[in-house]
Amino acid sequence: RKFYYITLLRDPVSRYLSEWRHVQRGATWKTSLHMCDGRTPTPEELPPCYEGTDWSGCTLQEFMDCPYNLANNRQVRMLADLSLVGCYNLSFIPEGKRAQLLLESAKKNLRGMAFFGLTEFQRKTQYLFERTFNLKFIRPFMQYNSTRAGGVEVDEDTIRRIEELNDLDMQLYDYAKDLFQQRYQYKRQLERREQRLKSREERLLHRAKEALPREDTEEPGRVPTEDYM
Repeated sequence: RKFYYITLLRDPVSRYLSEWRHVQRGATWKTSLHMCDGRTPTPEELPPCYEGTDWSGCTLQEFMDCPYNLANNRQVRMLADLSLVGCYNLSFIPEGKRAQLLLESAKKNLRGMAFFGLTEFQRKTQYLFERTFNLKFIRPFMQYNSTRAGGVEVDEDTIRRIEELNDLDMQLYDYAKDLFQQRYQYKRQLERREQRLKSREERLLHRAKEALPREDTEEPGRVPTEDYM
């Protein structure tokens, strides 16, 4: 079988706030093994951000203050090959080198995907999916802007802090938006070219029919019937 890998990316700030609200309501990822190179990370490599059963009720400040929070740069981490940087062992290579390798790996894997979409561009995402896989959805995608993340009011300083914590995701998202637009424009160009070719073929067929000699279908004194016409 041939497998096609696809994903959806989201604006990093909105995604981060959405995950915080999700965690605040009691969500956890306890069952996630975070397997890498055949093993799970040790407690020293991936310490928990909270004590107890979950992190429900945590404030945004508490969420941002945990240095081990996997919400930070989640999109890059989940798209990159962690084996390149020693998985969750932060002492494997220097932090700056680690960040660069993760970002480049995420970009490479994103480019290699048959399709990816952006949450903020639902209609274009639907168009690209349908054109890529030659499938048609029975109803159009809806653009919902009144999300839980959208309902969170944060000041400019907090937004800048979130952007700093998700610097790799911010860079990946800028790259993804540019690549997304390129793919969209390319598919649109193909569609317009196909439409032009189809119109040209229809015009040529029409002209060919016009050029055929017309037979004299009427005889003197005879009125053709409707069926004959």
